[in-house]
Amino acid sequence: MNAHYVARGRIARAITHVCVVIGVLLSVFPFYWLVVMSTSTTAEIFGFPPKLTPGTSFVENVTNVLTSVDLLQALMNTLIVSASCAVLVMFFDSLAAFAFAKYDFPGKKVLFILLIATMLVPGSLSLVPSFILMSEIGWVGTLQALIVPGAANAFGIFLLRQMAAGSVPDELIESARIDGAGFFRTYWRIGVPMLRGGLAFLGIFTFITAWNDYVWPLIILVDPERQTLQTALQNLNSLYLTDYGMVMAGALISVLPLIGVFIIGSRHFIANIAAGAIKG
Repeated sequence: MNAHYVARGRIARAITHVCVVIGVLLSVFPFYWLVVMSTSTTAEIFGFPPKLTPGTSFVENVTNVLTSVDLLQALMNTLIVSASCAVLVMFFDSLAAFAFAKYDFPGKKVLFILLIATMLVPGSLSLVPSFILMSEIGWVGTLQALIVPGAANAFGIFLLRQMAAGSVPDELIESARIDGAGFFRTYWRIGVPMLRGGLAFLGIFTFITAWNDYVWPLIILVDPERQTLQTALQNLNSLYLTDYGMVMAGALISVLPLIGVFIIGSRHFIANIAAGAIKG
C-alpha cells in the first residue's frame, strides 16, 4: 500500500514538473521569437517555413533604429517618468493606505468607498479632462504632465491598505503612540518595513505600467525631444514600407530594461514573502 502511494506521488510530481516546463516554454517563446525577429531581415521574418533561429542582422537593425529615432533621449525620458511614478506611487499610496488601515478619522468609510469607486471608471474617460487641465496649467509637452497625474492611484492604496490591515499589529501602533511617535514616524518606522513586499510589487507594477504607457504620452507630448520610448518607436512604422526587423529590434531594446527591473525588484518581493511565510 505504501509503495502504491509512493508511486502515485512520483507520478503526480512528474506530471507537475512537465506542466511547469510546458508553461515556462510557452511563456518564454514570445520573447525568444522577438529575439529571432530582431536579428532577421523583413524577408526572413515573412519567409516560409518560419525561421526559428536567430539571424545575423541585429547590429544592422539596431543601427537603423538609432538613425531613425532619438532612442537614447526617449529611453532617458521614459526612465525619468517611470522611476518618478514608481517612487511617488509607493510613497503616497502607502501613506494613504496606512492611514486608512490603522487610524480613525471623520469620513473614513465614505472616502474609502469613493476611492474604490474610482477604480470602476475607465481611464479613457479622463483623457480629455486631463488634457484640458494640463493645458490650463501650461504642462502640455512636459514630462511632469506624465509624472504628477500618475503619482497616486486607487489600486495601490487598496492593495496596501489590505496588507496593512492584516500584517501591521495594532499593538505596535499603540506602543509607538505611547512612546510619543507621531503619524509619519510611526508610518516610516513600522508601516514601511511591514509593507516592504507589497511596496516591491507595487513599484514593479507601476514602473512597467508607466514604461508601457502609449496613449497619454502620445496625446500630451508634442515636442519630439520629449517623446517617451513607446511614442518614439511608433515612428519606426512607415506608411508604405516597414522594416519589421528594425521595428522588432526597437521593441527588444524597450523590453530589456523591464526585465532588469523585474529581476531586481522581484528579489525583494519574493524575499519578503518567504520571510512572512517563515514567521507565519
